[in-house]
Amino acid sequence: MSPFEQTYDRITAWLAGFDPVSLVAQLCALLLAFAVGSAAPAAGGFRIVGAHTDSPNLRVKPIPDVDSNGYRQLAVEVYGGALLHTWLDRDLSLAGRVTLRSDPATQVRLIDFARPLLRIPSLAIHLQRELNQEGLKLNAQQHLAPVIGLEGSRDLTALLAAELGGERAVDAADVLAFDLMTYDFQRSAVTGAGDEFVFAPRLDNLASCHAALSALIATASASTAATRVVVLYDHEEVGSRSAEGAGGPFLVSSLARLVAAAGDAGVQGLPRALARSMLVSADMAHAVHPNYADKHEPGHRPRIGRGPVIKLNAGGAYATDARTAGVFAGLCGRLGISPQRFVSRSDLACGSTIGPISAARVGIRTVDVGNPMLSMHSCREMAGAADVEPMIAVLRLFLEDDAVL
Repeated sequence: MSPFEQTYDRITAWLAGFDPVSLVAQLCALLLAFAVGSAAPAAGGFRIVGAHTDSPNLRVKPIPDVDSNGYRQLAVEVYGGALLHTWLDRDLSLAGRVTLRSDPATQVRLIDFARPLLRIPSLAIHLQRELNQEGLKLNAQQHLAPVIGLEGSRDLTALLAAELGGERAVDAADVLAFDLMTYDFQRSAVTGAGDEFVFAPRLDNLASCHAALSALIATASASTAATRVVVLYDHEEVGSRSAEGAGGPFLVSSLARLVAAAGDAGVQGLPRALARSMLVSADMAHAVHPNYADKHEPGHRPRIGRGPVIKLNAGGAYATDARTAGVFAGLCGRLGISPQRFVSRSDLACGSTIGPISAARVGIRTVDVGNPMLSMHSCREMAGAADVEPMIAVLRLFLEDDAVL
């Protein structure tokens, strides 16, 4: 068995130990999973689905503890384009990673308090009578520090040490650094008059991560010439400018290593593989809002429950072109699905995705797609229960059908 096949077997065995939901829940910041095709990549190419794991939130500053008027608070800063008002009056917890002093080197530990720990209380209407007429105005520095206790409560490093201790005590002085973020502790729910909706945090974009991994796992027994790949990036919400983001070298270097592992392509192996490849950039899409329908381009108003959305932008914010849109639409048609289309109004700026960044960085044809949702970038978002399976089905067909391109 070649090293290439051995690596494949190890990855497959690892994936088989998870169901897709728990796999997404345990994701590291950056992940690449693949299934080796029957042909070398230079001949069979790659079928790639990309998404991102991060979501807007509030992240804890390095010197976190703030005492104010009898309260213990945490200093936080905004990560990504969060809808700030949605973080008020929520039961929040903390999760992330902590670097500890160790002998002979430092040690990194994951942490999740997994219980309500923080709250950002809103100001009573009695003290801002003009609120409902003039709107809420939040200052990210002044108004978002969550309350964690009363003045004199344990500081954050002591809390971290106690939470990490378990059977082995951790000294607060050994907490050297941390990456910690707040998250909404309320459980996700499938609800609505007919269970039409999913209410959950971080649907943008863990819903696409779930769809991508579900599709890959479903192709485990498929025999395809193409090598099937799922890549999940970090830092999309802040521009992808990191080693773990789509602007970094991770995907192209990983594909180069897969080509090299095949051992028969030479220096032209990677360019030949990329010429036979395609990327589906999966990121959630804007559903038409019933109270703000005028914010959408007429004729391009995706609806929840109507399936996958192909996203286009003349300014290059999405990587879709006629050829890649046609490929995805053709896959949908084979499954009896009518894809929806989204473009922004001409007088509104358009968001972006990993699609254009990955397409430029790797040099690969790309289509941007997503499932429709409301409340994007809220602390708690809303999508359609009926849209989950169609996206998985289309991504699965894309991954396992060699005749796609």
